[in-house]
Amino acid sequence: MDTLIHPGKNMLNYIWIALLFLGIGAAITYDITDQVQNKYRNGYPLEVTIAVDSASISNLNTFDAVMNISSDKFEKFYGVVQKNNIDQKVRLTFDEKEKSYSVYFNVDDNSPSTWKQMAKAAGKDNDLSGKIILIKKLDSKIFNARLTLEKISFLKMKDVTNAAIDYAGKAVSIALGLIGIMALWLGIMKIAENSGLISIIARSVRPITKFLFPDIPHDHPAMASMIMNISANMLGLGNAATPFGLKAMDELEKINPEKGTASNAMITFLAVNTAGLTLIPATAIAVRAAAGSSNPTIIIGTSIFGAGCSTIAGVVSAKVLEKFPMNFSSLMKYVTSKWKMVISIFSIALLIILTFVSGSLSKIFVNADSVKVVIEIISSLAIPLIIISFVLFGFIKKVKIYEAFVEGAKEGFNVALKIIPFLVAMLVAIGIFRAGGAMDFLILVLSPITNLIGFPAEALPMALMRPLSGSGSLGIMSEMISKHGPDSFIGILVSTIMGSTETTFYVLALYFGSINIKKTRHAVAVGLIADVAGILGALFIVRLLFGSL
Repeated sequence: MDTLIHPGKNMLNYIWIALLFLGIGAAITYDITDQVQNKYRNGYPLEVTIAVDSASISNLNTFDAVMNISSDKFEKFYGVVQKNNIDQKVRLTFDEKEKSYSVYFNVDDNSPSTWKQMAKAAGKDNDLSGKIILIKKLDSKIFNARLTLEKISFLKMKDVTNAAIDYAGKAVSIALGLIGIMALWLGIMKIAENSGLISIIARSVRPITKFLFPDIPHDHPAMASMIMNISANMLGLGNAATPFGLKAMDELEKINPEKGTASNAMITFLAVNTAGLTLIPATAIAVRAAAGSSNPTIIIGTSIFGAGCSTIAGVVSAKVLEKFPMNFSSLMKYVTSKWKMVISIFSIALLIILTFVSGSLSKIFVNADSVKVVIEIISSLAIPLIIISFVLFGFIKKVKIYEAFVEGAKEGFNVALKIIPFLVAMLVAIGIFRAGGAMDFLILVLSPITNLIGFPAEALPMALMRPLSGSGSLGIMSEMISKHGPDSFIGILVSTIMGSTETTFYVLALYFGSINIKKTRHAVAVGLIADVAGILGALFIVRLLFGSL
C-alpha cells in the first residue's frame, strides 16, 4: 500500500529525526570519550626504528625509509591487539625550524586498523603525517626514533560527515538502478489492467471474501472494491489498489451502524492489506537485481510464505479479537464468562510460540532440499510465465499491448525517479545512525535477545521500520544489501521481510483518516500481529533454506 511516493509522513518524521539525533548524539558521546581517554595518544611519542637506504642522510632534505614498530610496543601504546610487527614505508623531510623530520606515509591494507581509523579522521582515506626525532644511530642505516602523529579528534563526527555524503550518492545510484525493472513490471501490469484480467482475478477470489466478510452482502459495492483492492495488491499494483481501498472503506462506513468506529469488516479488510500478500515483490527484486544478485527472484517463494503467515495471523487475530469488547471492564466480564474463548486465545498464542521455537528443529521433519527446489522453480518461472501470459491475454482481447506497455512503463520510470528524495533522506539518516555508532550500541543491547530466537541483530532495523514506512524500509533494505551482499543470509532475509509484510501504520492512517474513524478498536493490534507473524515467518523459511549462507 505504501507506494514509496506517499510515506506515512508523521511517523516517518519522528523516525528520521530519531535516526539523526541518535546517530549524532552517539558520535559526540564516542568522540568526547575518546578525547578524555586520549584513545589515539595525541601528543605522545611512540618508539620506532627507522631503516634508511643511504649510509649518510645528513645532506639529504627528503628521503624514503622504512619505519619498524614491534607488535608489543604498538599494543602497549594504543591498548589494542596487534599480532604482527609493523613495517611501514615512510617519507621523511627535514624541518630546519623544528630540528626534526616531518613524516608522511600511506595507510594501506597491511597497516593497523587503528591507523586506518586515524587516517579517515584526519580527513584523508589513506595517509597520515607527523613528526619524527632521530634519537640514536644503531648502525650505518638504522636509527632509534620517536614518532608523534598528527592530532586526531572528532573521529566519529568526521565519519558521520563522510557517511552523509556517501549515502546520498548511493541513494541516487539505487534509484537509477530501479528504473528499468520498474518500467518493465508496471508496463506488463498496465496490459493486464486494460485487458480486464484484473477483474477476472477479482471474481475468482469472491468465495474467499464471502468467508472474510460475512456481514457484507455479496452484491454490495464495498465487496467489489475490496476484491479489486486485494487482487491489485497481490499483483503488486499499489497505485491501483489504493483507490479501490479508499472506495471500499467509504462504502463500508455507509453501512456501519456505529459511525466513526471501525467495524469488524473494516478491520478484517485492513488485516488482509497490512499482511502484504503479493505474488511478485517487484521492488525487493529490483533492488536485488540492481545490487548484482545472481538470483534476484529467489525471494518470490520465501516472500509468499512469509506473507502467508502474516495473512493467516492477521485474519485469525481479527476474527478472534472481534469477539471481545474493547474496554477493560467489559473485557474482564467477558473473559470470566467466556472461558472457552480464553483457552482458544491461549492455545493460538502457544501454537505461534511453539511453531517459531521449533524452527531450529524443523529440519528434522522437513526436507529442506525438496522445498528449496520447489521454491527455486517457482521463483525462476514466475516472472517469465506472468509476462507471456499477460501479454498473450491482452493480445487475444485486442488490447493495444505496445501502447499499453509504454503507458505503464512511463509510470514505472516516474516512480523510480520520484523515490530519489525519499531514498536520499532515509539512507543519509541511516548512514549517520550507523557511522555515529548508535546502530552498534543498539545491536549490542538487543543481541542477547535476538540470539535466543535466531534473529540477526543487523536485520532488526528492517523489522522495526517495515510496519512504519515503505520508503524507510526500502532504504534500510538497500543499505543492508549493499553492506552484506544481496545473496547473503542477511540480504535474503531483509528482502523477504520487505516482501512479506506491509506498512501497517501508513495503511491504518490513510484508510481510517479518509472516513474519519476515531475509534480503531483492535485494528492496531491485528496489524502488529500480522507484522510479527510475517517477520517470524520470513526468518523461519529463510533460515530453513539459506541458513548456511
